[in-house]
Amino acid sequence: MSKLLRVVAREQCIGCYSCMYACSRTWFKALTVEKAALRIKNYAGAEGAFSIRPCYGCLEPDCARVCPTQALTPRDGGGVKLDPSKCTSCHLCVEACISNALQWDQETRMPIVCHQCGVCVKYCPNGVIDMVEIDRSRKVEP
Repeated sequence: MSKLLRVVAREQCIGCYSCMYACSRTWFKALTVEKAALRIKNYAGAEGAFSIRPCYGCLEPDCARVCPTQALTPRDGGGVKLDPSKCTSCHLCVEACISNALQWDQETRMPIVCHQCGVCVKYCPNGVIDMVEIDRSRKVEP
């Protein structure tokens, strides 16, 4: 069992971006939402409706699979780790992300990977996201 970031109460999101600011401050020492590893967006024309895009923590992540230089590699427990020295800024990883959760840093021209650390959870005032125990041994039969 491992804990991974999940959306548990989407309807409770108020679009405050506290989770995104917490991620940016923790990992990049930046006061911006642009360096967060997750995205909150509002639906155009729908008041109070938000899209929450966290990393799924895939065991066999497509973003790592398509990386031509192995700058992204699978992380134990799910998700990926980044070796910045190998990144060529090809952007293939972002295009391959099945959940559209992998973010791109325009400044460094590299992906912003989720560390599955849970700091975003601590700062969400409404319990929208949480670190959830995931049983990776369970197989889904077709």
